[in-house]
Amino acid sequence: MTSRAPAHGARPLGLAVAAIGVVYGDIGTSPLYALKEVFAEGRVPLTPEHVLGILSLVFWTLTVVVSLKYVTLILRADNHGEGGLVAMLALASQAVRDRPQLRGRLLLVGIFGTAIFFGDGVITPAVSVLSAVEGLEVAAPALHAWVVPVSLVVLGALFAAQRFGTAAVGRFFGPVMLVWFAVLAGLGAWHVLRGPAVLAALSPHHALAFMLAEPGVAFIALGAVVLCVTGAEALYADLGHFGKRPIRLAWFVVVMPALVLNYFGQGALLLADPQAVRNPFYEMVPAWALYPMIALATLAAVIASQALITAAFSVTKQVIQLGYLPRLRIAHTSIRETGQIYIPAVNWGLFAFIVVAVVAFRSSGALASAYGIAVTIDMTITTVMTFFVIRFGWRLPLSLCVAATGVFFVIDLVFLAANAVKVLEGGWFPLVIGALMYTLMTTWQRGRALLGERLREDAIDLPSFLEAVFVHPPLRVPGTAVFLNAERGSTPFALLHNLKHNKVLHERNLFVTVQHHEVPWIGFNRRIEVEPLGHDCWQLTLHFGFKNDPDVPEALRLLAPHGIVLDEMDTSYFLSRDSVIPTFARGMALWREKLFASMHRNAAGAADFLYLPTNRIVELGSKVEI
Repeated sequence: MTSRAPAHGARPLGLAVAAIGVVYGDIGTSPLYALKEVFAEGRVPLTPEHVLGILSLVFWTLTVVVSLKYVTLILRADNHGEGGLVAMLALASQAVRDRPQLRGRLLLVGIFGTAIFFGDGVITPAVSVLSAVEGLEVAAPALHAWVVPVSLVVLGALFAAQRFGTAAVGRFFGPVMLVWFAVLAGLGAWHVLRGPAVLAALSPHHALAFMLAEPGVAFIALGAVVLCVTGAEALYADLGHFGKRPIRLAWFVVVMPALVLNYFGQGALLLADPQAVRNPFYEMVPAWALYPMIALATLAAVIASQALITAAFSVTKQVIQLGYLPRLRIAHTSIRETGQIYIPAVNWGLFAFIVVAVVAFRSSGALASAYGIAVTIDMTITTVMTFFVIRFGWRLPLSLCVAATGVFFVIDLVFLAANAVKVLEGGWFPLVIGALMYTLMTTWQRGRALLGERLREDAIDLPSFLEAVFVHPPLRVPGTAVFLNAERGSTPFALLHNLKHNKVLHERNLFVTVQHHEVPWIGFNRRIEVEPLGHDCWQLTLHFGFKNDPDVPEALRLLAPHGIVLDEMDTSYFLSRDSVIPTFARGMALWREKLFASMHRNAAGAADFLYLPTNRIVELGSKVEI
């Protein structure tokens, strides 16, 4: 069923368990590396005052950024039940649709945030798996050389398994992550009981005292402290899968207590044994449990990575339907869940960049510098989008909107600035990926606009054309012809070519325009618009949300109440295949026109994207200069 968002009919407790596995995998693995990176290479001297200050910063970062910003505020900004940066972008652009200049700027900012998300999709699996496998170094320093090869094997197996879908293993994510969080809480509680002095860090005055006494050191520390909230965006992105209540229940009852206990346990260990700073997470573990813990941590890292990979597939599909990426081959891996998809180009593109990241950086510590910049950029953009949603969409008073988002915006900017100083240390990597994706996305969007303008210049009004044709009607042949047309009301080139070369017209002719909208779901009751043109010809407009599957044959079955019943074996689909010719004239820079022409040429066929039956398609080509 592709017409509406998934219902949340299951019990909140069951959905909360499932959310623990899918939503919280990324943030759940941050204890593997977050505190280690704060004190790595002597960035922050290991003193009791600094440990308490850092723990206080971690606790209040989790409280303010995750509990207040995401769980309390941003989860309210749902787009017809859906969340995520693409849904927020659509919501914000709708809120300011009567301000075209502002809307254009917001779209560019939102698209840049979406582009940076792909950088996050590269860094998360790399840093999560590397940090888990680095436990081998703690167990046996001689195994150091095996960390990178083992990580690549784990990641290779993970990406190779994507084509089979996640349905088979997805049901185990929740229980495995429940065990993971229970172990996090248990280890942390054990060390906190042995050093309860760390509980003083629950008071914010330790964080404030640290920042006021040593602002330079604290600023550097914030660049690593933000790693404790990596994955917070997943809270919002997975809203459509689980709903607000289960996500909130899982956070407050299981995830946050386990994370806080583990971070404070690591702090207690550092106060008792400063030598544990090399890897405080694994140093917490008793020697007899070290190898089982490495296995469990690797499994948790794989689950965290799986959540990001699945999100990358989903975001790519949404961006394609919003018109910012060319069509790609999309395979559905489940006959029941329309959201379970596999996009080979995205899968292997991510894997290629991840291999580069692992081989080039070789440790989770080196990658952590790259991680923070991607996370903080998306956090900042989400806050900006939220302001415009609640101000112009919800029409709340300006003072309330500034108060609701202003504090979060300042915090995001501080974290972003703390990570910006690490651009040369590795932060450039996700920025390069983001810039590459942003260039591709804006080039595709601008190229499509130019192509549309060029086609409209040469277009012939469809009703006028049909009126002229039926003055001297051509031979009518049995069956139904479906002409896919990008511009409603214009004459499809496929129709012109068919009349010119075959000199026939079908008994019934449907002129179909597919429109994608900035809402996630459009129901069957609003799927189709029908306009009779006479002579058994109809103009149809099919409406899809960015999470609907654009299944044209399924939508055409809705014509039955209008007296139009299609025989699938007697229906032919006519498509125009345009070849783009770059020119020096107007439009984009020549290199961008050539890039667009290449993307257009290599895009997946419209037939697959629109679910057209392969044995009923007629494609007719034309050349268009832009």
